[in-house]
Amino acid sequence: MEFEDKNNEPTQLGELGEFGLIKHLTQNIKLQQPSTVYGVGDDAAIIQPTADHQTLVSTDMLVEGVHFDLLYTPLKHLGYKAVVVNLSDIYAMNGFPKQITVSLAVSNRMSVEALEEFYEGVLLACDFYAVDLVGGDTTSSNSGLVISVTAIGEVANGKAVKRSGAKENDLICVSGDLGGAYMGLQLLEREKRIFEENSQIQPDLGGKDYILERQIKPEARHDIITKLEELGILPTAMMDISDGLSSEILHICESSEVGCALYEEKLPIDPMTVTTAEDFNLDPTVCAMNGGEDYELIFTVPIEDHEKIRGMEGISIIGHITETNTGRMLITKGGTAQPIMAQGWNPILNKNDEE
Repeated sequence: MEFEDKNNEPTQLGELGEFGLIKHLTQNIKLQQPSTVYGVGDDAAIIQPTADHQTLVSTDMLVEGVHFDLLYTPLKHLGYKAVVVNLSDIYAMNGFPKQITVSLAVSNRMSVEALEEFYEGVLLACDFYAVDLVGGDTTSSNSGLVISVTAIGEVANGKAVKRSGAKENDLICVSGDLGGAYMGLQLLEREKRIFEENSQIQPDLGGKDYILERQIKPEARHDIITKLEELGILPTAMMDISDGLSSEILHICESSEVGCALYEEKLPIDPMTVTTAEDFNLDPTVCAMNGGEDYELIFTVPIEDHEKIRGMEGISIIGHITETNTGRMLITKGGTAQPIMAQGWNPILNKNDEE
């Protein structure tokens, strides 16, 4: 997918060369964090965290044909999403991101203008979340676009939240709603198939803006971390929901050596997700449990914090932690206990499958 200037021919990458391209793409970077001593321009960035904080580092890759399809993913949105999905990992540790690096492997079919559009999205996310882009790398690719982003963040000493701290009777909470990103993907894939069969048929995406944005332009829940801090709530365990609720709660249970009970009737699902799932003959609960890329937060809190968390806007209490021998169960609306199976996104197999 190319982004072409209406008045000029696309600029070939070879016209600028590697160093010229880096300078061209990074010339508008503005540093915002006091801890960023030195950014782009040398062999490494220089970051000075305070003595009272720990540094968090997380890296994710996005691969064309595996994690995104350029037929229906605008490059600006892709740049934004590439940053957001990495920042989400820092928030999931109860920290705040400060810097990122961005590395790309690009094919010769991409123009300078196409990469400019991608970096517009990157810088937009950096500005919105107040993080600094401090470096990265570029190389060639024979198999499409590959994006690798590393996020660096800080958390106060003793405040980092792992997935291994859940305790019996802790409440299980999630932010936002679930399954929307998955249904947005199903909608885009359906319209892609129709387009490939007949390019004269225009996509039918009317009235589906919410679930499309959930897929193409997700947001990281920095607001939840801030609100938890304000309320004096320190989660006992936390993850972001990138691979599906079922996968994430099982990760928490396995790491914490506990069981869980989730309640189907408590799962937060947006009405648009429900109606779209029904149009596709899909069970909305299955979509909420197994659909990935919502980038909401799932976390556990002590039952003593029930009153605080119950009044927190945008948070749903969906279950509680149990003893290990009780299993990891979903309690259906009919009262039946069903074992939770991890059927979320498996990046190794490139499909939805059981772990």
